[in-house]
Amino acid sequence: MIDTIQSLQRDAMADIQAAASLERLEELRVSLLGRKGRITELLKGLGAVDMAERKTVGAAINALKQDAADAIESRRAVLMDSSSVLARPLDVSLPGIAPLDGGLHPTIQMMYDLNDAFAALNFDVFEGPEISSELYEFDHMNFPPDHPARESMDTYWLASADRSGEDARGADRLCIRPHLTGGSVRYMQRHTPPFRFVYPGRVFRNETTDARHERAFFQYEALIVEKHLPFSAGQLLIRTVLSTVFGRPVRTRMRAGFFPFVEPGFEIDMECVICNGAGCKVCKQVGWIEVMPGGMPHPNVFRAGGIDHNAWMGFYVNVGLDRLVMMRYGIDDVRLFHSADLRFLSQFR
Repeated sequence: MIDTIQSLQRDAMADIQAAASLERLEELRVSLLGRKGRITELLKGLGAVDMAERKTVGAAINALKQDAADAIESRRAVLMDSSSVLARPLDVSLPGIAPLDGGLHPTIQMMYDLNDAFAALNFDVFEGPEISSELYEFDHMNFPPDHPARESMDTYWLASADRSGEDARGADRLCIRPHLTGGSVRYMQRHTPPFRFVYPGRVFRNETTDARHERAFFQYEALIVEKHLPFSAGQLLIRTVLSTVFGRPVRTRMRAGFFPFVEPGFEIDMECVICNGAGCKVCKQVGWIEVMPGGMPHPNVFRAGGIDHNAWMGFYVNVGLDRLVMMRYGIDDVRLFHSADLRFLSQFR
């Protein structure tokens, strides 16, 4: 029996070393170690061996089994490292398989497009903190002390160890910014006019979400401050924003409107690009859509920024960026932009 085991070991090792392909190696594995393999059959016949020899024979068969398994794995590693296992020679000059990649979120892409458009007009791109204070978001922006936007129903106020509840005011009362306009005062305090800048970013409102409203959304603000600023400069801002977004001129109109931080203030409407002013459900059959407030900075805002309102003039526009992106792509629900649904987002890559 020992002679049979030794003979099988010599033949098995020779066959394994001679295997030139993974297919041949697999055949040898099955013929030796499979359920009906030669080594497996030896183990099954161990019960017929004389009791005095059974221990020695069993140890020899187990050693053969282990040696065969080790030899097969060693030969497999050699074959895997060899080009001989390839169906055809490897051409290293062929291009590889491109990895899957993502794309910019449509709102971020829009923001970059607008940044490029305004950079071409010599505007700075300014960024401010998302965590701000009542001082910058309301006091400096000429909001009255009792304005409803200050309440928790509109603004997310933050708990802070350095203030005492809702009695704290001004710089000590922290919030996540409910609009971008407070950042304009930060810019004015750090720069000397004349200047022109844009200020894109995300803002937060404590409100119920629906197809046209979200708790977190993007705005895009622009401000020009010059010694002598014609009203047409404001119209240039508006045209630049809308023509960049839609790739063509868009008709606009301006209506008188009240906002604490501008005087005079305007509601700025654009012609509905879905129906071209004919009236549809998107524009509620009126042919126009309100897209942004605008106007001249209020003297109190200039004072907060350290600018003499008698010597300088300015013009704001503040765009709801998500809403313009909805118009650009014909999306009817703003919540889709923040859903992280890859089926929706992949179409913008």
